[in-house]
Amino acid sequence: MKIKPTKGQLNFLNWEFGMFFHFGIRSFYPGHKDWDGIEMPAEGFNPAQLNCDQWMRVARDAGATYTILTTKHHDGFALWPSQYSHYSVANTPWKEGNGDVVREYVDACRKYGMKVGLYYSPAQWGSTAIPFSAEKEYDDYFINQITELLTNYGKIDYLWFDGCGSEGHVYDHKRIVGEIFRLQPDILTFCDPEWFPCVRWVGNEDGYASLENPYVISKWDFSQLTEESVSLSQARFLPAECDCKLRDTWFYDRNENTIKSLDELFGMYEQSVGRGSNFLINVGPDERGLIPEADAKRMRELGEKIRENYRTPIDFANMTEETVGVYAITHPQFDEKNGGQRDRARAVNTVVLAEDLTEGQGIREFRVYATLPAYNHKRILLYCGCTVGHKTICRFPTVYTPKITVEITDSDGVCKLNSINAYFVK
Repeated sequence: MKIKPTKGQLNFLNWEFGMFFHFGIRSFYPGHKDWDGIEMPAEGFNPAQLNCDQWMRVARDAGATYTILTTKHHDGFALWPSQYSHYSVANTPWKEGNGDVVREYVDACRKYGMKVGLYYSPAQWGSTAIPFSAEKEYDDYFINQITELLTNYGKIDYLWFDGCGSEGHVYDHKRIVGEIFRLQPDILTFCDPEWFPCVRWVGNEDGYASLENPYVISKWDFSQLTEESVSLSQARFLPAECDCKLRDTWFYDRNENTIKSLDELFGMYEQSVGRGSNFLINVGPDERGLIPEADAKRMRELGEKIRENYRTPIDFANMTEETVGVYAITHPQFDEKNGGQRDRARAVNTVVLAEDLTEGQGIREFRVYATLPAYNHKRILLYCGCTVGHKTICRFPTVYTPKITVEITDSDGVCKLNSINAYFVK
């Protein structure tokens, strides 16, 4: 029996594209690295022009549907006035200690229709950190801060835990998980396998998923600091998210020359969303509290390129199922019995498939064929693929064809396609 996704997981896959905002005390101390142990005084935090609406406009123009904010990174600095830490916005010059970045961020998300995601690093370093060796005290601190985030800002759609730095520490997972879902029953989580995740890390921070991308897994990688994989007690349905960064650093730094090219970003989109995963790209707001114009421009260019190529499919008729496991789309005036209908052909170099995942992922292998434009009784093989999932993008050399056929050649039980769309991608 196939393992089914939850309603929340299906919704997550429909989000497809998100933006990550790494912003915090690190934004004011360029050059710092994770776990470098160098203290960053709270007095340095003063984003005088903070404008989360600007962040959301960039996300909207890029085509994102959800965003995530680093509410507390590994350095321990809280972007809200936490009652459980002196290392927070409450002890900074910004708004004379009366500011709350999380509040401004959440309000902007809702204003622009973005799903609300909060990042929280379970592990931290620095002079303000409770030592890992004080396990109960540390877990109390952890739960208290998470409770503030999940209580004071309304509905939170997505909670993102970073596994980095938690290696070797034993958390009270049952207690933590219980509290999270008690406070926000419908929340989606990205986290260590022992914390009951709804979404998994794809295993790299380059923005790419594999051509073969199963949703049902029994183990996966969870941290950059270890080569070990974590095994689950039983197989689970866990879609992957492909996180990556626009520059070479997660937080803002003076490295504008490292902004990725439009071609690279578009390829990452096709290799993430186009492999049945979500695409999560990070942009670091600067010390003003704004996304730098060069970064904003590149993200707008990416959104324009995605829309230009994938907003409107070629005018083939709706998908039909010809026989069990064989689907086709055709030119509306194509007559397969009459030859020489090149005027019915269209230039195609990309086919996008979507699987019905309601009962679980089933397709293991498939083939895409094109009917020839003049010799209508013949067809050629264009593409051999593996999993389909929420969406798979199949690219191949340009052909002129009046008909595209997809055959499911291997599957786990009964499965079906939801749609086939053809495009000419520039």
